[in-house]
Amino acid sequence: MWGGRTLSSSGGRFLGVLGSAFRGKQAERPRVTSWAVYSENQLSWTLQIKPWFFNEYRTICFKSYRMTFSCLNRRKSYRYPRTRLYSTSRTTVDSSEVKTFLALAHKWWDEQGVYAPLHSMNDLRVPFIRDNLLKTVANHQPGKPLSGMKILDVGCGGGLLTEPLGRLGASVIGIDPLDENIKTAQCHKSFDPVLDNRIEYRTCSLEEIVEETAETFDAVVASEVVEHVVDLETFIQCCYQVLKPGGSLFITTINKTQLSYALGIVFAEQIAGIVPKGTHTWEKFISPEKLESILESNGLSVQTVAGMLYNPFSGYWHLTENTSLNYAAHAVKSRIQEHPVPAEFVLKEESGELRANNSMNPGGHEELKK
Repeated sequence: MWGGRTLSSSGGRFLGVLGSAFRGKQAERPRVTSWAVYSENQLSWTLQIKPWFFNEYRTICFKSYRMTFSCLNRRKSYRYPRTRLYSTSRTTVDSSEVKTFLALAHKWWDEQGVYAPLHSMNDLRVPFIRDNLLKTVANHQPGKPLSGMKILDVGCGGGLLTEPLGRLGASVIGIDPLDENIKTAQCHKSFDPVLDNRIEYRTCSLEEIVEETAETFDAVVASEVVEHVVDLETFIQCCYQVLKPGGSLFITTINKTQLSYALGIVFAEQIAGIVPKGTHTWEKFISPEKLESILESNGLSVQTVAGMLYNPFSGYWHLTENTSLNYAAHAVKSRIQEHPVPAEFVLKEESGELRANNSMNPGGHEELKK
């Protein structure tokens, strides 16, 4: 508790800076470990922290699960959201769903088969991705409008979306946890020599490449993927981390409505057989409002949400304002910003040590000195 208020953030995820004195009393500076607890006169501050760096400018930064807090001996500010890089010990892959797609790995490029709706969806999702990305560049090369852009296609399957993005000139990495899917994608790519230098496929999950690809991509695409992951928030956080500042995240998925259950599962899977039984779990569907909330809370600003409607009789998709079934979303990673420090955390230097101060300069914030 601090001044009667609990210092916490979403399940204990919080970052702080350890000072050496509270309420005017000087205390011994604690040794920084992964857990640090300060207690004096029933005043406690429990933090889960990890040191980031301590450089010649006497800049101390600590990193936590959700955000980064920076303090300096002369300038005071903090930045958010900053998330730690996830390790392979945490996975968003649903092993039970992997088994479902394993049996279909050889059918990705059958345009009349179970993946026919995804082939047809390219008529909507490719222009949706292309047009929104072109809004971010001043000039583009005719015939290869996405030339120079790096795109990550998460859950690429057999490469149905990866290949058309590569043909637009982008450098694309397609990842999928199922090796059989990647083999199918690589085999099909080999028929087009133009794609050899533009597309790379890897058998892995998103969280496995977060550390090596941090802030690498101009765009991340997760088309028909988020309704299959086991931890959506972790998945979105990983997307955020691999995006460059100002980069775009594209998602297509299914709304969680009674209509989506009736048409998406009962009709499409159990009656018409448009998709194999067990492909979707209604409980994993997500509404545009909830998805937007998760995106915004993780530093991604939603730009566009558009409904998509599939006609099973014609086999074509078209855009609509109705998002009660399928929809596409475009979000942009916020650029690094600095914000005023809350009153409880304004820091000043006294006798060479950091001290907590309950007062704050109302004049705004100062630029973070590097």
